[in-house]
Amino acid sequence: MNNIIVFPMVLPLITGVLLIFFTPYIKLQRGITLLSLIINAIISFIMLQTIQTEGILTLHFGGWLPPFGISFVADSFATLLVLTTNIVSIFCVMYAFYTIGKEREKLYFYPFVLFLIAGVNGSFLTGDLFNLFVTFEVMLLASYALITLGGTKAQLRESIKYITINVISSSLFLIAIAYLYGALGTLNLAHLSERIDEVGQTPIITVISFVFLIVFSLKSGLLLYQWLPGSYSKPPTAIAALFGALLTKVGIYALFRTFTLLFYHEQQITHTIIGIMAALTLIGGCIGALAYTNIRQIVSYNVVITVGFILVGLAVMHTSAIEGAVFYIMHDMIVKALLFLLAGSMIYLTKSERMDEMSGLIRNYPALGWMFFIAVLSVTGIPPLSGFLGKVLLGQGAIATGSYVLLGLSFASGFIVLYSLLRIFMSCFWGETIISEEEEIPLRKGVLLPMSLLVCCTFLLGLGSEAVAVYIVDAAETLMNPSIYIDAVLYNH
Repeated sequence: MNNIIVFPMVLPLITGVLLIFFTPYIKLQRGITLLSLIINAIISFIMLQTIQTEGILTLHFGGWLPPFGISFVADSFATLLVLTTNIVSIFCVMYAFYTIGKEREKLYFYPFVLFLIAGVNGSFLTGDLFNLFVTFEVMLLASYALITLGGTKAQLRESIKYITINVISSSLFLIAIAYLYGALGTLNLAHLSERIDEVGQTPIITVISFVFLIVFSLKSGLLLYQWLPGSYSKPPTAIAALFGALLTKVGIYALFRTFTLLFYHEQQITHTIIGIMAALTLIGGCIGALAYTNIRQIVSYNVVITVGFILVGLAVMHTSAIEGAVFYIMHDMIVKALLFLLAGSMIYLTKSERMDEMSGLIRNYPALGWMFFIAVLSVTGIPPLSGFLGKVLLGQGAIATGSYVLLGLSFASGFIVLYSLLRIFMSCFWGETIISEEEEIPLRKGVLLPMSLLVCCTFLLGLGSEAVAVYIVDAAETLMNPSIYIDAVLYNH
């Protein structure tokens, strides 16, 4: 049964390789891509249910027991993110069917999307640091191809920054791995945790943890986010939605995993610095969201704000805050994909990215307008939408630990998010319409459907939070108690 763990990574990887041989057959590529993602989502859900009955699932490749072999580990935290990744990817790919264009589809768009998803899922499921590096690189190589796909001047300009930053962070990642292996003689996450617990988090281990913090901060956009708004605002809409929903979450996952499982002994140093970085990220993201009139830039800076907000949960390191952060990651993957798709649709219809050049869209496209309004409410955390519970739990954790500055900044950022997105809603959808009946471009049902389904997802996650709570609580318990993860990987064979 445990062999199922490898499917979320291997299935899109194999499918992507096969699709390379069917480049001329666009409809076939679309169907196979969608089918593989749906199968992946079903497998992820089965894994999640199995974890509740059998505990954490582990797979040791080739029968090599840890810490010597390659291990995949599926706990509730990783599997929740894998499931959400596959669901969001389904809708982004459906949107791409009608918007990406046949020229880009013939440039191996679907194989690269599948490679990206394989890298994301592999990053969530791997049980050792070197394979985390490998799966990161699979994801990044696919993202390099996707960010430049079509080769417009703006894409190429931003891709240079994006690739440069990631090459530097990947080099630092390898250096950090080498130092940690030199200090402890292992790279298996569970074995590393046990070794650090035995010898104590010495000053050299704490210094190495800061290198990992820099690496994962570059990947997630924690404080070092200057590359992010440009990189996420220039690719085609479906690609930007995948990036905004998934890529920063892999960096966030890596921070949560390493700073709850490995580097948790000197929290007054490591987690305090994470808290400071989260606070500065919140402030910087808010300034960016207020400063721009380009709607894609505003949505991209909202990604930055979210990174700061989620990592407040890690800095606080309280069970409620961790539960809230896990729930909020799932919510944000759904809602950020929705926001990027909505913004891209608005730009397609008006041929402009500036909100001061749009007006009255709700008269021509009422469904689009009200979906945008629901997305704004969800991001802000208005019940019964999915953003509410995560914010409440994170706030409870911050209060319980006396982290009132982080609490204040987190909830102040919520008002800035609300203002920045309501500004788009009021400016672009209300007022006198700028599109005459002759100029009106019909919004196809195939474009509206994936956005409508994402709106349904934010309602379902909010209204069904009680059903999801059992998985969230289990995920937080594993993160707060490293012994659960260690026992599952090293001793329960």
